[in-house]
Amino acid sequence: MDARHTNVAKEARKKGYDPAIVGYTTTTPDPREVAAEDPRFKVLGDLMDGWRPVGSWGMKMEAYFGWLVANGLALPENPWDIWLPQDLAPGEIGATRKPSRIPAELSDTAWFTDRGLDHIRGANKKPWFLHLGYWRPHPPFAAPAPYHDMFDAADCPPPLRAASVEEEAKQHPMLRFYLDSVKRKSFFENGEGLGADMDEAEVRQMRASYYGLMEEIDAHLGRVFQHLKDSGQWDDTLIILTCDHGEQLGDHHLLGKLGYFDESFHIPMIVRDPDASANGTRGQIVRQFTESVDLMPTVLEWIGQDCPRACDGHSLLPFLRDGGAPDTWRREVHYEFDFRNVFYSKPEEPLGLTMDQCSLAVVQDESWKYVHFAALPPLLFDLSKDPGQFHNLAEDPAHAVTVRDYAQRMLNWRLHHAERTLTGYAATPEGLMLRL
Repeated sequence: MDARHTNVAKEARKKGYDPAIVGYTTTTPDPREVAAEDPRFKVLGDLMDGWRPVGSWGMKMEAYFGWLVANGLALPENPWDIWLPQDLAPGEIGATRKPSRIPAELSDTAWFTDRGLDHIRGANKKPWFLHLGYWRPHPPFAAPAPYHDMFDAADCPPPLRAASVEEEAKQHPMLRFYLDSVKRKSFFENGEGLGADMDEAEVRQMRASYYGLMEEIDAHLGRVFQHLKDSGQWDDTLIILTCDHGEQLGDHHLLGKLGYFDESFHIPMIVRDPDASANGTRGQIVRQFTESVDLMPTVLEWIGQDCPRACDGHSLLPFLRDGGAPDTWRREVHYEFDFRNVFYSKPEEPLGLTMDQCSLAVVQDESWKYVHFAALPPLLFDLSKDPGQFHNLAEDPAHAVTVRDYAQRMLNWRLHHAERTLTGYAATPEGLMLRL
């Protein structure tokens, strides 16, 4: 991460908070300022600057694995095998109704929750700021008992996908690449073959396991909320529940967080503002477009700290306290995806792209979704007629004006959010002037 960028933890420190973190942020340090041999470059990411770790499980989960041993669990030679399903039959691969080998009281979700509660208790009701990060729901998709069996696969929705992998792949070269390369092993410790080869029954079972992992999170958050109530802190604590990405879960024959489909980018967010001015909006669902960049301005406004100029998002407090969006609220959403080569996915060579060509940007409103690639064909979906995004209209002459209009919207957005750190400064005969 570019060292010049601030973050919500650094800004909260200016208000006297000591932001603590349980879990991780998958942030790699700026390689221009950190030695190349630093161990943080040997993992996907470590902790973002500004946060004080109070429950980091280590760069390779060593803190969590050590805790398991201290609690009497004998680790297998490959520690990740604790997430293998119990009593696997020969040849049993992928999603299964069987529980993981780890007991629920020793799960990573239980471990994160315990660390978070320890910190809250230690704060002794003084002002605190905690990023309680959970890993779940996340691969490997195997839930501990009793969560593994709380949902019946037959009751889970079937995947939203084309009739065949080959039919799906016709939509776009990037989609073809992922269908040919995403492996089951990345999502199941007992996985083999391609994720695209999963039949409907296995997808439904995967979803049942995923829901079980969600139910486990829900149970442990209940522990945290109950402590806040019992300790008299519930009505003084801002709570935000969200996540960093979605999951394809078999839709479009895909697994993981990738591509351009809504399943990977449309994420949940639940906010509880304890202030009495928010009483009138409790339980309401906000239908307007919000983005993850709105979180930092929301938190900073709530604690009374100015938001830095670099922030592109907007505070969500008007939705909570005024019951609606400001007149200038966004009417579309923008998001981007950098898909250059990393150790587990290498699309550059198969797609004939250079590193700097591996990017896409999306502009999406209630009616249309336009996907622009740096060096691949664009995509256009009519969301009113094709909400599942199966029919690309970008090359249809009848929709050329729509493509142009949404490409221009994207360009306008890019220009509006261009680098502007010093744009308010000017040298004048009267001296330096600053406009905000």
